[in-house]
Amino acid sequence: MKRIMLIISYDGTNYCGWQTQENGITIEEVLNKCLSETLQEEICVIGASRTDSGVHAIGNVAVFDTNTKIPADKMAFVLNKRLPEDIRIQESKEVDLYFHPRRCNSKKTYEYQILNRRFHLPLKRLYSQFAYVPLDVEKMKSAAKYLLGEHDFQSFCSARSQAEHTYRTIYSLDVEKEGDMITIRICGNGFLYNMVRIIVGTLTKVGMGVYPPEYVEEILEAKDRKKAGPKAPAQGLTLVGIEFEEKLEEKIMVENKECKYWILQNRIEEEKLAGILIERCEKKLLEGLIERNTTQAFRNGAKCVCILIRKEIEEEERRNCWKIREYEYNRREVREEREIIDGFIEATGEKNLEKWEVWWMGDKR
Repeated sequence: MKRIMLIISYDGTNYCGWQTQENGITIEEVLNKCLSETLQEEICVIGASRTDSGVHAIGNVAVFDTNTKIPADKMAFVLNKRLPEDIRIQESKEVDLYFHPRRCNSKKTYEYQILNRRFHLPLKRLYSQFAYVPLDVEKMKSAAKYLLGEHDFQSFCSARSQAEHTYRTIYSLDVEKEGDMITIRICGNGFLYNMVRIIVGTLTKVGMGVYPPEYVEEILEAKDRKKAGPKAPAQGLTLVGIEFEEKLEEKIMVENKECKYWILQNRIEEEKLAGILIERCEKKLLEGLIERNTTQAFRNGAKCVCILIRKEIEEEERRNCWKIREYEYNRREVREEREIIDGFIEATGEKNLEKWEVWWMGDKR
């Protein structure tokens, strides 16, 4: 048995999205059928990104398990002879049997195109949104800056989302215009249901002058889908590619209006130990911050997490994390406890241990 990864490009015009469903043909369905018939065994692919109906892809990723003797790097050639013209495999290779494209840390990049001119061009109709009202690209760029970093994107999420939480990190969000075509390129660690298209719809409203750029910050803080702009049409959206993390970042610092904290991962690989240092956090958000980041630390391989919380954060707020404290780790299992704490605190530039409350949490999954 081996696991093979496919890098897949497709024109989503004639498909009801990625995921198999009863009301129409999908990319996943076509791939499963083609692979099963070609390899003479039942194949079910696992996709990294389940794109919506009408959305395109240059570099979506899927894996499948097989007993075939066909070399993994030849699978792309074999499949491309049998797939329809609007689906093509760009690369195929063998990966570890435990590799799962939706459970790995990754960066996803999408592009959205808006044709901004007086009259539509028929040749662009399947791959862009048409807007005849002149859009102010500079205002769209200003608005985009408010979305950078980690935020609660609840306002930019359609109701059907099944995500564990609505916090995501946007690494870059660029708005450029060349001729009549505006391209919005966004890279993040993941996206909620319809999130990219709602962001595009909101930026379009800014470009039209309906919203001022700073209103985007108000939309984020509202955590209300009704405050954001409309969902942009699917045909303008393309999944450009997915980059999987090969090595954990040693230190991640998050700072926004709600909170400021560090995630320390430099001891996970050898000691199975992670650190989370929380300098400030708004009321009622501390429990969620700890829960989602400890869960991610355990997924990244940690067996124990050292959590340091500034005592300036209200004592009542800290005590309210009773659900999390149920999973408190047995501190006697941690060697060199003080050295570990001191090492983590150094990341903040603050060496006074008395200013921090220390918790230890273990993976009880």
